[in-house]
Amino acid sequence: MQDDEARYRALLANDRRFDGLFYVGISTTGIYCRPVCPARKARRSSCTFYPTAAAAEEAGYRPCLRCRPELAPATSPYEQRFADAAALIARIQSGFLNGERSLDDLATLHGISVRHLRRVVRDAAGVSPIQLAQTSRLLLAKQLLTETRLPITEIAFASGFSSLRRFHEAFSSSYRMPPGRFRKGERRARTEAPLELRLGYRPPLAWPELLSFLAARAIRGVEAIEGASYRRTVWLQGARGWVEVEPAASGHALVVRLPSALTPALPGLLARLRDLFDLYGRPDLVDAHLSKAPRLAPLVARRPGLRVPGAFDGFELAWRAVLGQQVSVRGATTLAGRFAERFGRGISTPHAGLTQLTPTAGRVARADPAQVAEIGLPRTRAASLVALAGLCRAQPSLLGPGSTPDEARERLMALPGIGPWTSEYIAMRALRYPDAFPESDLGLLRALGGSGLAQLRKTAQPWRPWRSYAAMHLWCQ
Repeated sequence: MQDDEARYRALLANDRRFDGLFYVGISTTGIYCRPVCPARKARRSSCTFYPTAAAAEEAGYRPCLRCRPELAPATSPYEQRFADAAALIARIQSGFLNGERSLDDLATLHGISVRHLRRVVRDAAGVSPIQLAQTSRLLLAKQLLTETRLPITEIAFASGFSSLRRFHEAFSSSYRMPPGRFRKGERRARTEAPLELRLGYRPPLAWPELLSFLAARAIRGVEAIEGASYRRTVWLQGARGWVEVEPAASGHALVVRLPSALTPALPGLLARLRDLFDLYGRPDLVDAHLSKAPRLAPLVARRPGLRVPGAFDGFELAWRAVLGQQVSVRGATTLAGRFAERFGRGISTPHAGLTQLTPTAGRVARADPAQVAEIGLPRTRAASLVALAGLCRAQPSLLGPGSTPDEARERLMALPGIGPWTSEYIAMRALRYPDAFPESDLGLLRALGGSGLAQLRKTAQPWRPWRSYAAMHLWCQ
């Protein structure tokens, strides 16, 4: 939406379809809001519109305490103006610049100059990379202050600040009040109860279908589905624990529960959960486009808001995909459980069934293919897994936040035993590429009556750029 008058009409209508797509700064109050803010609407002359929360904060506005911009549905990097900014923005929002890493490190990782990095991010997000990172930290800190009982010192580090002093300075400068003011004088004592946070999404969300897809592919010991809840073990940035996710009782949000031991990894953890459950999704755009296709229209009507499940861990999704070659979903799930038990590490959690940490690329890369084959694999496929692990160990960011699909697919296809189906499936889920399409998949071919690969390609062309979502509809029918 490029027209400010159209944005103002969406603001007056409280239209949820635009939540997270723009923010409005109110000159008379100095605050900025989401389009769905329940507060009385300001006059048009008092409103200035911004593409991101970071842009509104850079202009001097502070976040509204009623609509809470930190709960707005996240916007996919692929929706940004420039495609080459997607990887940069994804890495920044997942916490790359927290701690000791710098813009030079990020630029080196992407093979560009710092000047070009700054220009690309500003053109796409409306702010500098540093301001984008700072706003992400501040909004996470605000959410932790509002929703948890964590001490302020822990919140400062959990949200990505390198010191308590810098946290206080940034918070007070941006929001014109000290962090403790958000708690209104209430004493927040330390508690051993799990933390609870909310992650917003754009409705509708076909949660039962999403959960069913994940349940059929859950890795024994690492993942578990019970009722409407998804659980898994976590080993991230040196922190270990578990996470539980389920729909909130009210509002368009998921509730995330996790132990305080995982707070040092919160920015990256929340980014991974948004990817896993496709919370960046735009069901309004996707469903409207796919509904134009006669073959898909009844499927979209039956499952509005169907998402493409992502991956919590790129390497995990990749080895799970290799295990799924030429076997049934059930058979691959059995093999995945054996693989996790053989090459993962044990962990104690309060949840039955969560006993294993997912295997790391480093550990699998050191294994002999004969050892891997002992779980019931052909020797050639075991060698493929070891080669995959070696690639991911050498390039840890290849299947992580911000990786580009073209580069990743090219490197994956160069490995023995990894072909187009596997690379497209990995791009679809681990890399969050919305137009990935594993066209040789037997399930897709059967869903279209076994008409052949050439016909499938022709039929799928009008589904672009959302062929990943089309594939999900065909798999779920």
